[in-house]
Amino acid sequence: MKQNSLLIAGVDEAGRGPLAGSVVAAAVILPDSYDLPGLTDSKKLSQARRESLESQIKSVAIAWSVARASCEEIDQINILQASLLAMQRAVVSLDHIPDKVLVDGNRAPELSLPTECIVKGDLSEACISAASILAKQCRDREMVLLDKQYPQYGFAQHKGYPTRVHREALLKYGVCPQHRRSFRPVREGLNKS
Repeated sequence: MKQNSLLIAGVDEAGRGPLAGSVVAAAVILPDSYDLPGLTDSKKLSQARRESLESQIKSVAIAWSVARASCEEIDQINILQASLLAMQRAVVSLDHIPDKVLVDGNRAPELSLPTECIVKGDLSEACISAASILAKQCRDREMVLLDKQYPQYGFAQHKGYPTRVHREALLKYGVCPQHRRSFRPVREGLNKS
């Protein structure tokens, strides 16, 4: 690494839209040169490609971190604030302090570092794309584990998103402790259980 290279951290989150589970954020600092072909927004990649890139990102990154805000925190402070909190936690957990932070979207977490918001940054900034992939992989794994605990909801398939199957399960079984009670379909499930 060059002596005067800036450490730029990319930050992104996964799981704002689902009805259950934590919102997960990742922060990644990539070196000046790296070989990660196909790096892009995690939603545009197959699961197999994300898995491959996840291990590559972790091996080449100068630093990476994953953090979350729980469904209880989401219900207390709302999903936007919880997403920003998870992003803040991811950045402060990095092994190296970045010189600048690039955040996907138009809202930045509170940080004592120079920060820039980039709408669709996961398509244009490699460090944000890398963070997007790590966040999604971590959250998807958490939902697969949650599926083992609460198999009746189908979390492994829909990852907590408000699909027809998930909404029907909410109406049939009520809510589990990992559902976000501040989300309308969950409240409707609470009223019916």
